[in-house]
Amino acid sequence: MKTYFVEAKYKERVDIPKSVLEKLPEKIMFFMTAQLIDQRDDIIKQLEKSDKKVLLIKPRHTIQKGQLLGCDTERIEGDFDAFFYVGDGLFHPQALIIKNDKLVHIYNHVENKYSKLTKRYATLIRKRLDATKTKFLISKNIGVLVTTKPGQNKLLQFMKIKKKYPDKDFYFLVNNNIEFDRLEDFPFIDCFVNTACERIAYDDYPKFKKPVLNFEDLP
Repeated sequence: MKTYFVEAKYKERVDIPKSVLEKLPEKIMFFMTAQLIDQRDDIIKQLEKSDKKVLLIKPRHTIQKGQLLGCDTERIEGDFDAFFYVGDGLFHPQALIIKNDKLVHIYNHVENKYSKLTKRYATLIRKRLDATKTKFLISKNIGVLVTTKPGQNKLLQFMKIKKKYPDKDFYFLVNNNIEFDRLEDFPFIDCFVNTACERIAYDDYPKFKKPVLNFEDLP
């Protein structure tokens, strides 16, 4: 069976309110959802008209400059003051704050609301991350979460890192979806390493009975 992915487009024009523009710093890294890509140039013109310097990059998981996915939790370097995200919901912009220290300004064009994400969200994640790294280092039995979903399976990358830990026993748990209640069937596991979507370890950690760590964050 073939699967087709079709981008849905937001048809109404997005106008950034003056009150939002006034809150933005001079240099911004701009992001949006795929639904708004057709309006990217128009929004940039609005920003530049308000004397904003706009930077664009293409994160590793996207196909368009300025497009952002929730799994784009990479560190972003550059000469800019803050991030500016246009879109609804917080799932996507939260990806920016996980590994970056700069403020994230958000304009929800659907609800016409402005908000921002501060370092507090990132600080909580990083404190838990440090504790989980310590748990991983002292653990013997490691459960490796592997998905069969195309684009999310990063088992081959993990296998290169696995060689650095010859003293640990790795047990590979493969499924299309991560079923958290089924993980309790492996009580001998001391710690989990996630090789699927990064946000599982960042957002779904309360569902795990044992510590969980993304393989990209291994010490």
